[in-house]
Order: sequence, then C-alpha cells, then structure tokens
Amino acid sequence: MILEESGLADWRKAGKISAVALDYGRKLIKKGALLIEVCNAVDAKIVELGARPSFPSQISLDHVAAHYCPEAGDRTILDVQVCKLDVGACVNGAMGDNAATVDLSGNYAELAAASEKALAAAIKVVKAGIALGEVGKVIQETIASYGFSPIRNLSGHGLGKFEIHTKPTVPNFDNGDKTQLQENEVIAIEPFATTGKGTIYESANAEVFMQASDRQTRDSEVRKVLERIRSYEKLPFAKRWLLKEFPAFKVSVALKILEQQGIIHGFPPLIEEAKGIVSQAEKTVLVKADGCEVLTEVTD
Repeated sequence: MILEESGLADWRKAGKISAVALDYGRKLIKKGALLIEVCNAVDAKIVELGARPSFPSQISLDHVAAHYCPEAGDRTILDVQVCKLDVGACVNGAMGDNAATVDLSGNYAELAAASEKALAAAIKVVKAGIALGEVGKVIQETIASYGFSPIRNLSGHGLGKFEIHTKPTVPNFDNGDKTQLQENEVIAIEPFATTGKGTIYESANAEVFMQASDRQTRDSEVRKVLERIRSYEKLPFAKRWLLKEFPAFKVSVALKILEQQGIIHGFPPLIEEAKGIVSQAEKTVLVKADGCEVLTEVTD
C-alpha cells in the first residue's frame, strides 16, 4: 500500500504499539510461563494501548515456524524451547506487524542472531527503486553466513488498510524478482532462519481464521457466529475468541461450514519440513526515497 501523508499518523501509532507489545511479550516469555497466558496478555496490552490486534498474538515453538495460536484449553508450558513471538496492532485500519525470537534453551543464540542480523541488513538496503530479489539476496547471504538456511517459502509482505498480507512479496532469498519497491510503500520484512531444509508445510487444526468472502450462509445458527466474525472487519481472529460468546460445539460446526463454503479461511501452523529449529525476526517499515523508516520501533 502506498501511504498518503494524511494517513501516516495512524500507521506510526500502530507500529509503535506493535513494538511496545512485542517488547512486553518478550519479557513474559520465561520458563514456567503458560503460552496461552502470554498470548492473552499481549493481546490485552495492545487493547490497553489504544489499538486492536492485527491478528491474534502467536508463539511458535522450535520447528514450528509460524501461525501457532493456542486453543482455549492449551496447557503448553514454556521451558527450553525456541519461541517466535509474532505480534501486530491495528489503528483505524493501519497495521503493524513485528516478531522476535526468544531462545529459552540457551543453545540457539547464533540461529536467533541470523534472523535478526538478516533483518537489520535488509533494512539497510531497502529504499525506493531496489528490486525485491536484491532484498532477498541480502537476507539469504546474511543467514548463510551464520551457517543456516533461510526459509524459502515464507516471506515478508506488504500491508494494506485492514490487510495484514498484501503485495508485494518480500522474499527471504534471491528469487530474481525485479519488481522495485516504491516510495511510501509499507512492507514487513520477515527473515526466517533454520537448521533444517529451508521449506515449510501446513499442518492441520487451524486456530486462526479470517473472513475471506462477503457471502451469506443459509444456516441461521451459523449466521450468528458469522455476524460476530464480521465484527473483526476481515482481520484474522482466534477460534478461542468466539468461545467467549458461543458453545464450543457450535463454534466448531460453524467454522467448518464457513470454511467449506469459502467464507472464511484457516491458517494452520507452519512446520519446517526437516523439523529443523526456526528463528524469526520482523519489522514493519515505510519505504522512502533514500532508505526506510522503521515503524515498529520503541521510541521514548
């Protein structure tokens, strides 16, 4: 999305809240903490700061690269895992998206550094006119310099109003894409580094969904759930959020029917193909003529 000057305030606010929430969540990731309690606390912090979650806060562990969102009864205890915390805030449709890795095992400091340094290197070269493939090349070379592989079928992305994923695709390797970044375009740069093969696959049992169509459904009971889903304004939502208002069986049936009808789309956890450990780093930036402005930055 190309921003107009009049809309920058909301995007900067969304970015700052995203960054504050990420920093807050990182400090909660400790041995003995319940994963679901950390996610709930981060979502609540975003609301407290005057925004709404761009998507449910997620903590993906070890070989799970992304999209792990706890179900209502999740009892996962953080212990010695490599934790990827992915957080975003939405302000009047302006989106923030950022992520960081917390290594509770103490064994993967270099892996976490690989994704962080790749992100920093990419931010240094991003400016209007640079080709997307060149950004991917910088990410790939940085991760490889640490002895790891980028995940090639995960990427950064553009952000739009009430859209967490839109064009362009920002690759994590040199894919030869000659498409040039444009001034005032908002993108999320999102390197993933792994000890594995560098590819992921979708697992089953999605806990995160998003409205994909404005179509109506014929079932009157399912329509009640759909009405609540529409209040999320096509932002991703967690299944457990619906359980605050509807019985579990009703929610499960409704989500299944709505997904079958193409009205919603699920986002199951993404697994590294060789079960390699994965690290992630991400920031949202505004592309400028001679560089970029990091929107998801904690500032005084």
